[in-house]
Amino acid sequence: MGRTGLIREEHRYPALRVRPDLSILVIKPRAIGDVLLSSIVTPNLRSAFPDARIDFLTEKPAADIIHDNPYIDDAIIVQPGSDSYLRLLRQLRRRKYHLVFDLFCNPRTAQMTYATGASVRVGYPFRGRAWAYNAQVNTRADRVHNTQFNLDTLRALDIPIEHDHLVFPLPADAMERMQHVVRDARKLDGPVIALNPSGTWSTKRWGLDSFAALGDALVEKFAANVIVLWGPGERGDAERIQSVMKHGATLPPPTTIRESGALLKLCDFMISNDAGPMHIATAVGTPTLGIFGPTNPHLQGPWNERSSWVRLEGLDCLACNLTSCDIGNICMRDLPVDRVLNAFESMRRKAAS
Repeated sequence: MGRTGLIREEHRYPALRVRPDLSILVIKPRAIGDVLLSSIVTPNLRSAFPDARIDFLTEKPAADIIHDNPYIDDAIIVQPGSDSYLRLLRQLRRRKYHLVFDLFCNPRTAQMTYATGASVRVGYPFRGRAWAYNAQVNTRADRVHNTQFNLDTLRALDIPIEHDHLVFPLPADAMERMQHVVRDARKLDGPVIALNPSGTWSTKRWGLDSFAALGDALVEKFAANVIVLWGPGERGDAERIQSVMKHGATLPPPTTIRESGALLKLCDFMISNDAGPMHIATAVGTPTLGIFGPTNPHLQGPWNERSSWVRLEGLDCLACNLTSCDIGNICMRDLPVDRVLNAFESMRRKAAS
């Protein structure tokens, strides 16, 4: 599973385990959802190497995902565009890592991996990057969920997979602050349901009016208390949904990533486009319905057993992975509100069983 024949015996788990000074680096610079999905490797590395030093490198926008991860020793946070790249490479070299996992494998992270000088450098040899990795992994990115894509780098070294959960610790003060938000939003007897209309690609966003209609349907059918999430630059979208809804909705105050996680932990359900908040909700255990079109829910869908996804089946162009659409983004535009509502009902029954 994931082996290429290039991984030497001395690079496998039993040989690595006996090193008393083992130092490990995991590289995943971006984005928030992808970094969170990669957190699944950290408890497995800690179980396999309880005495090792384990560091995690990511960029500043995703720093909150990694901070306070109990399975790592240090978070190396890179500020894109301001930190000196050569200084970073020298820093990585000085740390004298023995084992490096590149979970991103773009040209820059390949350079980082090689610059460490680690004796075992694990990665996917995409587009001529094989030179950076002496432990190359066959990719299953088009066949397995992103969590398993990350775990394949461990499997390639025979490292046991004992944990299948994402890691996103929530600080007590964030939970306390968000309890006030949820308490103020709870005006009816039904569940608290978060709606997330955001998305890094315009093609991944279901319509704002559709979200508003869905919010009203949730209020009418379940006496739901609707919270519309928003992040930097997105408040206008949330206000549009709130203004269009007949029954109203709550907009939370500005939140950090951790506060968003705490808020979602306190919600009963989440309905979301394929975006970082969807993965945060599943990481904290909230039943989550993902709305999909240009991305593949089998590969990037919500990762917990109580969650599900919905899309407009029957289109030839589903999972196109395009960030712009020449045919009107029909996979999202034509997805009916009642189909999303029915999918939510099914998920709600599954979560209750």
